[in-house]
Amino acid sequence: MTGNMRNILLFVIVFALIGAVGFLQSWNVALVILNMGLISALMALGVNMQWGYAGLFNIGIMGFVALGGLATVLTSMPPVTEAWAAGGLRVLVALAVGAGTIALAVRAWHRVSRRRGLVVSTIVVVGFIIYRWLFDPAVEAIEAVNPAATGYLGGLGLPVVLAWPVGGLLAAGAAWIIGKTALGLRSDYLAIATLGIAEIIIAVMKNEDWLDRGVKNVVGLPRPVPYEVDLQQDPEFVARALELGLDPATASSLYVKLSYGIMFAVVLVIVLLMAELSLRSPWGRMMRAIRDNEVAAEAMGKDVTRRHLEIFILGSAVCGIAGAMMTTLDGQLTPGTYNPLRYTFLIWLMVIVGGSGNNWGAILGGFLVWFLWVEVEPMGRWLIEVLTAGMSPDSALRAHLVESAAHMRLMTMGVLLLLVLRFSPRGLIPEK
Repeated sequence: MTGNMRNILLFVIVFALIGAVGFLQSWNVALVILNMGLISALMALGVNMQWGYAGLFNIGIMGFVALGGLATVLTSMPPVTEAWAAGGLRVLVALAVGAGTIALAVRAWHRVSRRRGLVVSTIVVVGFIIYRWLFDPAVEAIEAVNPAATGYLGGLGLPVVLAWPVGGLLAAGAAWIIGKTALGLRSDYLAIATLGIAEIIIAVMKNEDWLDRGVKNVVGLPRPVPYEVDLQQDPEFVARALELGLDPATASSLYVKLSYGIMFAVVLVIVLLMAELSLRSPWGRMMRAIRDNEVAAEAMGKDVTRRHLEIFILGSAVCGIAGAMMTTLDGQLTPGTYNPLRYTFLIWLMVIVGGSGNNWGAILGGFLVWFLWVEVEPMGRWLIEVLTAGMSPDSALRAHLVESAAHMRLMTMGVLLLLVLRFSPRGLIPEK
């Protein structure tokens, strides 16, 4: 079997598994797996750009995904006029003062020669005092405006689809700041730095209620597709559903999920096409040369640091787009749910299993790992119930085994990783 036929067969198997879920469980569940698989594949593609193209070990993916989710709120939610009147302008002025203080301190550090430390310290202290004097009362006033429902500034009220590129831009901007300070570190120190910065981003989102309501969450985000209730009240839609032999409630749910799937697939195809073109271009060959031997590439006149910054920004932007898409699908922003297991290490598992350095491998890994992450628990519960069918219903051992089925997903991820590293260490679809 040729390599291309093998790769096609792997994709057929994965999508056949998703189809089997539709036939054996529910098409609603199958479409949920498909939609989250598309988003996970996009995240894996972004990480593959950083690691597979340039060898950058970024384990702060969670932070960039969260920034994409934040962009959805800032872009699509309507502004809270009472909060803006209470302290919105003062918060903006305070943030401008803080940014100006940092810029002035940096400029003074480079320009002042005598008593530089004293001058920079004075600028920072004075700027910080002014910043807090403006910021703290404004935040208190904003968060006091109907805190049960709002208590934050809201967004711009724009179409939610615009939040997807905005999420990429927001993540790219954060990646530029991080890259300027951390890309000079060795790979293991870079990993620690990116993980720490991601935790800082999540901590800010959890605690700055004026920005995104913190752990109180933002619910009711606008949708790019119709609501199920509206479809069920549309006589034409109900008539078509009945013609197909479907209950209107089920048909509306399938229609919404399928609409999301088409939109997500279009974004994934566009990003994949651009990634493939860039990988096959002279720029892509240069990135792989830098990845394989930085010293030799630098000796040939390549600006290694600048190229690392480019690919770090591009990969983070893709993760930000995926984060905005995921928040749109959920219909809410919940900063407390962002954790490294789901939004960093699981994405890395997708890249490793699929094949780092190969965009198609990253996409395959995204679908396969997400399918197993969702389906292993019900399959494990069914398997345990079959194996313990001969035990007494009151058996403590049987009850313990059934309750432990949820942990099988973690064990399965570990076994999958070990099997791939043992029998296909370059992934299911290795880099050519």
